[in-house]
Amino acid sequence: MDINLQIKSLLSEAELYRSQGLFSEAKDKYHAASAMIHKIDRLKNKDSLLKAISGKIQSLEEKTAKVETGPGSPELSKKGQNLIKSLFGENDMQQAVALAKFGQFERAIVELTALLKDDVYRVDAGKNIIRCKMAIASVDDAIDQYNQWYSGDLFTVSQLETIRTYLQPILDKKGIDKPLPVPVNERAELNATADSGGIEFSMPEPEEEILDISSIGITFTSGSQKGKMVEFDVNFQSGKMLSLIISKNDKGLIDDLKDGDELEEIQFYSPIAMFKGMAVIASKTQIKTGPKQGDFCLDLKITST
Repeated sequence: MDINLQIKSLLSEAELYRSQGLFSEAKDKYHAASAMIHKIDRLKNKDSLLKAISGKIQSLEEKTAKVETGPGSPELSKKGQNLIKSLFGENDMQQAVALAKFGQFERAIVELTALLKDDVYRVDAGKNIIRCKMAIASVDDAIDQYNQWYSGDLFTVSQLETIRTYLQPILDKKGIDKPLPVPVNERAELNATADSGGIEFSMPEPEEEILDISSIGITFTSGSQKGKMVEFDVNFQSGKMLSLIISKNDKGLIDDLKDGDELEEIQFYSPIAMFKGMAVIASKTQIKTGPKQGDFCLDLKITST
């Protein structure tokens, strides 16, 4: 293979590994590409390429250090991860989300990435990959992941737009001024409407069973928080199941909640609507290992909206 193609292939593989949270593998590919570039004497942009790759490697090292020195103990063994899957998931999606809830983000990203091949799971897998990216690295990594999908052809226009309308409000809420590119057909429709000066009506697409929920407000009816509404971010979602990661410092907020409790006054917040409903506490578990050690995972099942 031509050396230029080899370098491009290594850089592409490095970016793929980085996008999946496999930082060690990505660094290996970047180092290999850097070594090959060093051997090419008559390369016009040699210095700029090496500088760019060095920056990528430094960024990966910082992210790796952030994970390794963060709160909690290292990743569980593969045996421990498999135990989490068997205990907390009835299908491939639930098992991948269970890994993420217990702080096993890298393994979760690998399994969610595999689910992108399945049209049934693709959108949910994509949204949960975005959630993992924001948990394990940064919002910038989530944006990079969306842009990678935008440039590819894995997602249909409507599927990609669903992910965009999930991520964009999160960026807006955080005050990050980075508009995500609108999928091509969606952009064309918006431009056509603007050019015509009118509005064209069409039959709406079937709504999803449950909207994406970004946060919820729980009005407590008993205990120390009785009468108060406390808002919590939703960390992961699989259909009607919502998972909240509660910091151990906020343990007092959920002390009075237990498995099976019905929550009758919940305010649900989605990127496009607010609505009230009810839910039941499916489980309240303290995380024993991983980066979230000591925190609590509160799983809620929506019973009515």
